[in-house]
Amino acid sequence: MATFVIGLVILFGGAALYGKFCEKVFGPDDRETPAYSKQDGVDYVPMRCWKNSLINLLNIAGTGPILGPIQGILFGPIAFITIPIGNIIGGAMHDYFCGMICLRDGGTQMSAMIRKYSNKGVFTVYNIFVCVLLLLVGAVFVYTPGDIAATQVFHFSGLATDYTTWIIYGVIFLYYLIATVFPIDAIIGRIYPIFGAILMFSAIGVFIGLFAKGYPLLNIWDSWSSEFFDYGAYFDASHFIPVFFVTVACGILSGFHSTQTAIISRTMKSERQGRMTFYNMMVLEGFIAMVWAAGAMGVYNLGLQAADASLATGTIGVVCRDILGNVGGVIALLGVIVLPITSGDTALRALRLTLSESFHLDQSSNAKRLSLAVPVFVLVAAIIVWAKFNSEGFNILWRYFAWSNQTLSLFAFLAITVWMFENGKAKFAWIPLIPGAFYTFICSTFIANATIGFNLPWAVAYPIGAVCVIAYVGVLLWYGKKRSTQLRKV
Repeated sequence: MATFVIGLVILFGGAALYGKFCEKVFGPDDRETPAYSKQDGVDYVPMRCWKNSLINLLNIAGTGPILGPIQGILFGPIAFITIPIGNIIGGAMHDYFCGMICLRDGGTQMSAMIRKYSNKGVFTVYNIFVCVLLLLVGAVFVYTPGDIAATQVFHFSGLATDYTTWIIYGVIFLYYLIATVFPIDAIIGRIYPIFGAILMFSAIGVFIGLFAKGYPLLNIWDSWSSEFFDYGAYFDASHFIPVFFVTVACGILSGFHSTQTAIISRTMKSERQGRMTFYNMMVLEGFIAMVWAAGAMGVYNLGLQAADASLATGTIGVVCRDILGNVGGVIALLGVIVLPITSGDTALRALRLTLSESFHLDQSSNAKRLSLAVPVFVLVAAIIVWAKFNSEGFNILWRYFAWSNQTLSLFAFLAITVWMFENGKAKFAWIPLIPGAFYTFICSTFIANATIGFNLPWAVAYPIGAVCVIAYVGVLLWYGKKRSTQLRKV
């Protein structure tokens, strides 16, 4: 239990120090925000700080900070240290600068940010990449909450041949369509406080239960094995780097978050709310990830659930019911279901906004927004049907989602680095470059080795990753200095 507590101290202590440092580097001021200068009653709508923060938290926290840590904790108690460190210097920093740069640039979406701080080639690749990722997010975040609701709450079969499965999917789809098309304060701004209350009950309830029930959590200085599972053997056999950092995305770092902070940049009343809205909400997601990693290790060590990555959704129900009882467990499960639903709706909203900006499509009326949303939903539905009827469909879908999610962050780190050079902050370029270089290695080695990628042996994948890191850092430093020099000449 001590390592878990140390990890929480690192998480919240680091947030206080590094979050303040990042805020000082960016330099928020009192200029008018896009919520006022571009107010349109749909996407540009001034909202209070607490509401923006809550919406952002629910937007970014899908099933990632639950399913990821449940699988990631199989690597052992080292996860209690790597999650908070990665969150502070990687994920929270990523979310803060993405949100704040989009805010200062007029409430742009990430595609516009990438276009401004890179070149046409990078922008084209990013635009294709982000649209594919958002489609995958929409599909995953219908599939996972639908299956959890079907099997864990209603105790249906959850099979593709069971009509109840498709009814549940259909209800989630209908909500997504409404939330994607209608003004942000009309649906999302009103219903999210209710979702937020359920979410906090779930996370805090499980957190308190960890101590109340005395869950047996291993420390990094202990033997990495329990009566029911050998974490040390799993660590040795499963290539902690890069596999752990792809498995545990949300909670440490998620490229998907940049598409969500961009949405909230359009509803903020002041730049000075950015640290709370962007940085601290990612820290709270890190807390959720820590709680579920601990809960999973507890039930694994007690033998209440087999320590098997493929049983992650079942582990959720075991943790909730063992800690909170049957009634409290159901409420906690609802909190788990809320997370992906409140990410899926804004993922598809972000996709609509990205497409509208890229193709200059008018979105001023419900009819025009609906005409763009419908084909997007048809594609998402097709992905879900394929994944549901294919025995390996969801596993393939999840692996591509996890890898592309992390890879997307490299584009954001690129843009943040160039922004530093263009705004006289070149001496702080190391802030995005360090996590950018690390995740370049993670993403390139993973896809080089993975069966969904190039299926190369690790002996080849690791050198490829090293070359990619050198190229990523070298090109970024060269390009950043070039852009800085061009601006000075102008």
